[in-house]
Amino acid sequence: MTPEVRATAAGDVPALCALQARIIRIGGTTAYETPLDEAGFARAYLTRPELICCHAALTGARAAGFQALSRHAALPGDWADIGTFVDPDLQRCGAGQALFAATLAFARDAGLAAINATIRADNRPGLAYYRRIGFRDYGAEPGFAIQSGRIVGRLHCRFDL
Repeated sequence: MTPEVRATAAGDVPALCALQARIIRIGGTTAYETPLDEAGFARAYLTRPELICCHAALTGARAAGFQALSRHAALPGDWADIGTFVDPDLQRCGAGQALFAATLAFARDAGLAAINATIRADNRPGLAYYRRIGFRDYGAEPGFAIQSGRIVGRLHCRFDL
């Protein structure tokens, strides 16, 4: 079943916050290590000034995932940073592709030149996803460590618009 994708709304916060917290608890696929509470999630994905857009993917009443674009001070002004979270039980069901189609259209309408994805080097599903949709490596931080001190490295990938 192809998920419905739409702009994230305030009513989505509890389900999407819980989804992100679950992904963080599982570990290995995000640089985030501390879950947000619902208020923090709403600020991060609905109201912060750097946010360009955030889309939710829903399969029936279930949150399949979400994807956000935001400005980042370390990137050129016409670039955006992307973050994607998909329910581990629903990966490869089309949620990521559907989310990126909506995000890509929004990015083009916003006049962006490129989208950056910074991915943990040990996040094989994430790297495969971004490469499958057309992102290409352009930089690496092999010494990047998570809070525990474990070095996981990370890659910088870009999608030119």
